[in-house]
Amino acid sequence: MEKLKGVEEMKILVINCGSSSLKYQVIDMDTKNPIAKGLVERIGLPGAVLTHSITSGKKEVIKTEIPNHVAAIELVLKELVSPEYGALQDLSEIYAIGHRVVHGGEKFSKSVVIDDEVMKALKDCIELAPLHNPPNIAGIKACQKMMPGTPQVAVFDTAFHQTMKPASYIYGLPYEYYKKYGIRKYGFHGTSHKYVSQRAAVLLKKPLQELKLISCHLGNGASISAIRGGKSIETSMGFTPLDGLMMGTRSGTLDPAIVTYIMCRENLSCDQANDFLNNKCGALGVSGVSSDFRDIEVAAKQGNFRAQLALDIFAHDVKQFIGSYAAVLNGLDAIIFTAGVGENASNMRADICKNLDFLGIDLDLEKNKVRGEEVDVSKANARCRVLVIPTNEELMIALDTLELTM
Repeated sequence: MEKLKGVEEMKILVINCGSSSLKYQVIDMDTKNPIAKGLVERIGLPGAVLTHSITSGKKEVIKTEIPNHVAAIELVLKELVSPEYGALQDLSEIYAIGHRVVHGGEKFSKSVVIDDEVMKALKDCIELAPLHNPPNIAGIKACQKMMPGTPQVAVFDTAFHQTMKPASYIYGLPYEYYKKYGIRKYGFHGTSHKYVSQRAAVLLKKPLQELKLISCHLGNGASISAIRGGKSIETSMGFTPLDGLMMGTRSGTLDPAIVTYIMCRENLSCDQANDFLNNKCGALGVSGVSSDFRDIEVAAKQGNFRAQLALDIFAHDVKQFIGSYAAVLNGLDAIIFTAGVGENASNMRADICKNLDFLGIDLDLEKNKVRGEEVDVSKANARCRVLVIPTNEELMIALDTLELTM
């Protein structure tokens, strides 16, 4: 490509937009290590904050109003070249940009270089991922505006789950709806599930091809994947990221009749119902406190019944999926906890693992006090291991980006 240079000179910017967060890293592709990274939290919510750091150890925390993802990316790019806290002299040092994109429908089964046709396809998929595709698109547009001519790559959450068999991804609907509209289970968080499953094999000192794993990506958005031999065979999210676990603002799995019942009772249009299920339900709807599990945990400790109920429902949902996926896998070598809640909420991990001793799970409560570290938190003689593995979607996205832009 026009910007081709030696790998040792290449720096890849990875943008990972969540529904209310934005993670980023600038990765040196020679060492595969970040030279700058950060997290924008609570986008569009009170108390928004950017936490930015560079390899020298310098760290800056910026608390300011961040109304949307465009504003978040503009703030990030400004920070990357700031005189005191920046890692770059100029944005032109960035060779390419890799974006995590949630949903590509059946149009994309692998990562692609972004062009006008790809952008149109991403817009066409907004109705499948209304919480994520819009911020993904906004992030791409913001980078195009501020860094014109820099190659950009879309890395899709759905790709890892393409190994599922039809019995797992076809719904009990007329088959022609699958052929006509592409209605099927796609699954999401694939980049994360893939990364942590590979790390699990390293921690367990066993070949990935021999392992039966359940990966629990638990955050404001949450999904569980059954992984056999390094391949996804089942996952909790479905046609859209709305399915599966109750999440921050998403309902998760419902009796389908509930949707039409509420639409009739509340006189909701299709768009209003979609917005309701994605933005006003889940832990926010149950607790009445927040979509952030940290806020909910604080309220629960203060005696708020609905906040505690939201935590109990979430733990129950995860436990239920673990049990069913252990059956699908016909055994289980390890459970992996990752993402914001999975990596940091020791009480939630303990609640989920409670009474799963029939699977060989025996949690060491002292080891389980860890936050954000890669560690086995099981007792020494446990038959099924419980692993905490911080996800690194950014590195996997950077590798795909480099491959497609060289």
